[in-house]
Amino acid sequence: MTRPIIDMRCRPAYLHDFFGRTPGTPDYDVVRWLNRRVGTRGDDRHFTRSATPDGFLAEIEDAGLTRAVVVGRHTPTQHLPNDDIADIVALDPARLTGIGAVDPIVQGEAAALAEAERAIRTLGLRGIDVEPGFGSPPRHPDDRAYFPVYDLAQALDVPIFLMSGPTTPDPRFNDPAGIAAIAQAFPRLRIGVFHGYWPNVQAVLGLAFRWENVHLIPDMYLFQTGSQAYVDAANGWLGDQLLFGSSYPFRPIGQSIDDALALGLKEAVLDRFFHDNAARLLGLEGA
Repeated sequence: MTRPIIDMRCRPAYLHDFFGRTPGTPDYDVVRWLNRRVGTRGDDRHFTRSATPDGFLAEIEDAGLTRAVVVGRHTPTQHLPNDDIADIVALDPARLTGIGAVDPIVQGEAAALAEAERAIRTLGLRGIDVEPGFGSPPRHPDDRAYFPVYDLAQALDVPIFLMSGPTTPDPRFNDPAGIAAIAQAFPRLRIGVFHGYWPNVQAVLGLAFRWENVHLIPDMYLFQTGSQAYVDAANGWLGDQLLFGSSYPFRPIGQSIDDALALGLKEAVLDRFFHDNAARLLGLEGA
């Protein structure tokens, strides 16, 4: 029997130059560089297959994914409109799920809240992404400017997703400490953390230990030095809070699945890691 797999961070190259849409551009070269940096084996141009919608769907099919989650983004330097995410999901709603994004600083609070509600109620997206550390100026996730978005997500019963990791422009804002205030203030809010605050692994594990509504998605950083602690924790108390993500196009989907299977996760944890935790987080139980 094929194992069901939900890829929590998976975007096609054609979505934006940032993902390698246009050969010969600086962004395209960065995608190739990052693939090499995170351990891609084989052709570092593998992502060019998803430069078309059909190619992206073929990548998902060949990797054997049950579902791919396409994540939006809204920061001062990069905006992936929620309508674009919804258009991608419409290619194959049975296998694609979308996460919207807002920025209450860039848009203003009222406009951001209206857009977040439209993304969920009208476009059918399954959560909202915010990226405080990528703002201008950068902020921590417990900055009060974001609390109305968290409150709305809790009221709509959808997860909020936070961006983290070493690509945060100012590494001082790759600090998970602020998650504690969010988890305490919004106890019914499901929180997903992309990139898992790597390399600050122990710090974020401490927060996830305390707050069961915090879910870690280290994606491409799960395969980097210092990440064994995620695995060790998942084999114990973190088993319901660690989720798979390939971070495609920055890492091949199929290779990431194979590499994840070799990490040492217990058999009893694998289905939760690859599918069940994501289905619960996204409200897709039974999918």
